[in-house]
Amino acid sequence: MPHTVSNAPTIVLCTLNAKYIHASLGLRYLLANMGALKAQTVLCEFTIARKSQEVVDELLALLGERNTDKGVCAVQIVGFGVYIWNVTQTTEVVRLLKAARPDVKVVLGGPEVSHEFDQQAIVQMADFVITGWGDVSFARLCRALLHGPQPLMKVVAGEQPPLGQIALPYAEYSDADLAHRLLYVEASRGCPFKCEFCLSSLDKTAWAFDLDLFLAEMQVLHRRGARNFKFVDRTFNLKIDASVRILQFFLDRLPAPGTSQSAGDFLLHFEVVPDHLPDRLKTMIAQFPPGILQLEIGIQSFNAEVQQRISRQQDNDKTEANLRWLATESHAHLHTDLIFDLPGETLASFAAGFDRLYALQPHEIQLGILKRLRGTPIARHSAGHAMVYDPSPPYTVLQTGALDAATVQRFTRFSRYWDLVANSGRFRQTLSLWLDQGQVSPFYTFLAFADWLWHGTGKTSGLSPEVLVDALFDYLCASGSLPASTVQETLLTDYLASGARASPRALKGLLPKQFAPHRRAVKALAQRQKRHGGSNQALR
Repeated sequence: MPHTVSNAPTIVLCTLNAKYIHASLGLRYLLANMGALKAQTVLCEFTIARKSQEVVDELLALLGERNTDKGVCAVQIVGFGVYIWNVTQTTEVVRLLKAARPDVKVVLGGPEVSHEFDQQAIVQMADFVITGWGDVSFARLCRALLHGPQPLMKVVAGEQPPLGQIALPYAEYSDADLAHRLLYVEASRGCPFKCEFCLSSLDKTAWAFDLDLFLAEMQVLHRRGARNFKFVDRTFNLKIDASVRILQFFLDRLPAPGTSQSAGDFLLHFEVVPDHLPDRLKTMIAQFPPGILQLEIGIQSFNAEVQQRISRQQDNDKTEANLRWLATESHAHLHTDLIFDLPGETLASFAAGFDRLYALQPHEIQLGILKRLRGTPIARHSAGHAMVYDPSPPYTVLQTGALDAATVQRFTRFSRYWDLVANSGRFRQTLSLWLDQGQVSPFYTFLAFADWLWHGTGKTSGLSPEVLVDALFDYLCASGSLPASTVQETLLTDYLASGARASPRALKGLLPKQFAPHRRAVKALAQRQKRHGGSNQALR
């Protein structure tokens, strides 16, 4: 028999994550701050890959049948975290849920519904919306809905309390989370910089949590077995004293060389300001062994005019020097970001920035198309630079005054193929042989391959490593710039190192008869893709 309201949860915290590996930090903050209502609250996470009806069916089973007996408080609340990557699916979930149980109070929160919400379909279907910070505001709204007085307004401006008044969420990570998922943590919130494409540009400054309390929470997680920490701080290296203490905390907990435990079990991710790397921080970074530390470094653009136009403060010379040091003097995995389609950026100027970054040899260059996030100041350039955005999430640029639609589509394919070939880590030797030829532009050289591959396959997905091996062989041999035997030998080296198991046409007769992937190589590549793939769900 289905349960009734009397034994079902009063409050459900729900979101649709991009992938299972992502664990919602935002929902766990809400749960930790529910106070006396925490015992009546459950957390329920899904992924955007789930069918909407399946999500609703599980929610209905959890909520149970409506109890309509007089005198029984039958109010039930479902709070949804809404983000740019899940708003389409969450809208359908809310529609189906309200059709089945119109009595359920639906409360929305998250960045996607915190700005420009008046005409959003999901907002129109919901009962309440909390804009901005929801840590303490969600619990307050729930108390009002359950015990009165009833709220007068549908849209509630979230309160931003001092950080010391917010209960930290880390005890809400389950043992299963610790074992199988990314653990998002934050030592600070906010950002002092004003880059107009980013929602953090709306912050007045950055606020730091009490470091002793934060590290005590990290110690508890570590004692429970956590070894995977993804910091969502926008500017981890803003306050060097705090950065040094956090890095020392983890250094002190790395297993000693030669012990049964592997230091490689640790995975630490930090987002850093690229032009602020003083010697004290370099000294700490240099002490980490390979495979542990990832630094996400948002370059976005090397074009000084574009940087000024979008209010981005960045010393390009210091950025370049710091990246060169990190690449040559540290073991950190360098994940760098560039954004295409910024106002006034041309294909030629972006190519120059890409080539400048590529020359510094970061492990990854993540290429993104500009998105017009709701509420960001980037909208002020729409008219002056003829910025045309997709009206549907994720609101990517379709064309600009400097880049027509065909060029944007061409770059989108470039970005996808770059992920498959370069960022995958499967073709390191081949890329070096091919793109590191002195006078050639790596950007335009790879763009020519991307155009060729698109015309030959018409696909940007479903391309196996073997298909890519054969494609690279055919293209590089056809170009005539490299001897076929050299290309084949280099592709063979990469293929064996990647741990792939099939037999590409281009390598026929060259693979060892008893070919089996090197287990360490396979594990390392899979672990790298797991660590660095996907969106950074800094959910608050």
